[in-house]
Amino acid sequence: MRVRAAELADAEAIASIYNVEVMETTATFDLEPRSVEAQRRWLQERSGAHVVLVTESNDGHVVAFASLSPYKDRPAYATTVESSVYVQRDQRGKGIAKALMQELLGTARSHGFHAVVARIADSQTPSLELHRSLDFELVGVEREVGRKFGRWLDVAIMQVML
Repeated sequence: MRVRAAELADAEAIASIYNVEVMETTATFDLEPRSVEAQRRWLQERSGAHVVLVTESNDGHVVAFASLSPYKDRPAYATTVESSVYVQRDQRGKGIAKALMQELLGTARSHGFHAVVARIADSQTPSLELHRSLDFELVGVEREVGRKFGRWLDVAIMQVML
């Protein structure tokens, strides 16, 4: 497996991974799948310090991605970022998410960010455990802030200081 910066050519693979989560899980609160063009625009918005990393399998296929996004748009929040990570279902349990997140946190540190926040549906136990293993701490829970699949969802807010 190889971790590298995402390229526009990865948009289709990233959208494919993401859209499974949109349609079948609460890992994202998006309700509609992303088109490849929308995924390209999303990638273009994340450059420089707000990076998207991908993991390629040995045969060169993108099997996971992680990103750093601005936390809030007000200037005082500029040194805080929000992280996301998604792994293709048949590749889970192989340590890919952890390796990708370690690389992402290293990138955040090298770009001078001070804190990384993750917002995780509290039903996503594997994601919560992954973040705990990377020294993220639970700093709060937003109660019933999302609604998907006919049910209210809480969001756990986890944070790590760099």
